[in-house]
Amino acid sequence: MRNTDKYPVEGPNSLWQVYKTISRFKAVRNFIFIQISRYAPSLPMKRWIYRHVLGMKVGEHASFALMVMVDVFFPEKIEVGDNTIIGYNSTILTHEYLIKEYRLGRVKIGSHVMIGANTTILPGVTIGDHAVVGAGSVVHKDVAPYSFVAGNPLRVIREDVRLTEKHK
Repeated sequence: MRNTDKYPVEGPNSLWQVYKTISRFKAVRNFIFIQISRYAPSLPMKRWIYRHVLGMKVGEHASFALMVMVDVFFPEKIEVGDNTIIGYNSTILTHEYLIKEYRLGRVKIGSHVMIGANTTILPGVTIGDHAVVGAGSVVHKDVAPYSFVAGNPLRVIREDVRLTEKHK
């Protein structure tokens, strides 16, 4: 189950009211720095922008591949552990603007996690340490540590990806 906070809105759908939730300046500034990070070839530079400009918690040696899109409005709600890889063109969302409400939720991605290319991570999920998420997945629920998950809808492929003596 995703852990999100719900905020009801009156009037038109919540996306029409987005600037009641965040400032235009923050949205534009974040958008510009996220676009720079999406195309930047330097992993240390990306991590610096994520940490110092966008306010994300990003662990040592965390790697964001080309074209990764982090949440424009609330990137500070994203936490990525040490030595984790976020694959090409993946999206990490911490907000959902719906018809009668909007939702916000932290995204916590553990250490030593592998997120495959073109994955979408929805608000309010936690991905445990050493987990593997297959390419093209939609992560709509928590992922247990050491598990291999994939698909849309997301399903567990293997519950324990630790190497056994036979596989070492």
